[in-house]
Amino acid sequence: MTRRITSSLAASLAPSLLALALLAGCSEPGPPPLPPVPEGAMDAVTVEPGVPREALARAVDALFTREGIGETRALVVMHEGEIVAERYGEGFGVDTPLVGWSMSKTVTGVLIGMMVADGRLALDESPPIDHWQRAGDPRGEITLRQLLQMRSGLRHEEKAEPVYTSPEVRMMFLDGRDDMAAWAEAQPLDFEPGGHHQYSTATSVILGDIMARLLAPDGGPSARQEAMAHYLDARLATPLGMDSLVAEFDAAGTMIAGSQIWATARDWGRFGEFLRRGGTAGGAQVVPRSWIEFMRSPSPQATDYGAHLWLNRPSGNARDVLFAAQGPDDLFAAVGHLGQYVLVSPAQRLTVVRLGHTDEEDRAALVDALAELVALYPRR
Repeated sequence: MTRRITSSLAASLAPSLLALALLAGCSEPGPPPLPPVPEGAMDAVTVEPGVPREALARAVDALFTREGIGETRALVVMHEGEIVAERYGEGFGVDTPLVGWSMSKTVTGVLIGMMVADGRLALDESPPIDHWQRAGDPRGEITLRQLLQMRSGLRHEEKAEPVYTSPEVRMMFLDGRDDMAAWAEAQPLDFEPGGHHQYSTATSVILGDIMARLLAPDGGPSARQEAMAHYLDARLATPLGMDSLVAEFDAAGTMIAGSQIWATARDWGRFGEFLRRGGTAGGAQVVPRSWIEFMRSPSPQATDYGAHLWLNRPSGNARDVLFAAQGPDDLFAAVGHLGQYVLVSPAQRLTVVRLGHTDEEDRAALVDALAELVALYPRR
């Protein structure tokens, strides 16, 4: 009788025990295993990239395949000065120059620093724009520092609606296109100089005009363009080895200094490394280290913006250009329209270049993907 009860009890408990065993197997700690690395993804990453190779390959692949972040055309990751990951979209390659859009502003900021170092310009003086110096013109109070930090006070609202009324559109494509600097410099003040931050492509074009005025004071459009192109090549492209670096000019011979500078992804990476190293390239101090420090210092009117350079810091408003909540606070970046980025993180000895086409509604998702890649690298 006892044996029959025991056998019966064991038989009735067997399914329950089996179910418990299965449940125990399903409740193992940790996330589920990752899917296999996509075919070919590992080819974009060097053998020793400074972090787990597979993790970096997945992060790189995500920037090319994740939905909702637009089209990535080129990606270069540099760690400790070496390329550790590189990948291109279809139709693009190592030798393809790509426009920086507003990353051009950061190039312009460096060129202005060279002229300050040469003694041609002074940060806290009004720049040499003759018609601003007429008696009673309040624009004569605008300083070079204020132009670099986007706080001139000029009527230069960016991305106004409707789009055809927006100052950068009018300047580049409508009534200002033949002489962009003249259009930008003719705008009245909306604010007292120095008191209000207004990000502006027109401001950078004014800086392009200032350089041309100094380099070719008596020249026409051709002389202005030739002088500025030579300066860009001799003072920046050649020392940095940026052989592809080239700028566009308007009909007045002014460099379109806020948006139309081109380079390959590798050369944009060289530019980022130059900034990371405090203005040095090939062992030479191309621009004073103090100038790069100035560019990286927050403007009095914008905690997330320096001097023609974005900073990975909270903006204090709804603007989130980078990823201050996730990345190091010493990270900075050249940022361009449609998702162009040169991200530089000194603490991680890291430079990341992403070039492509991402519409505004997808930009936040793209920034998240870039933040995930950057987060793979430890800080020193």
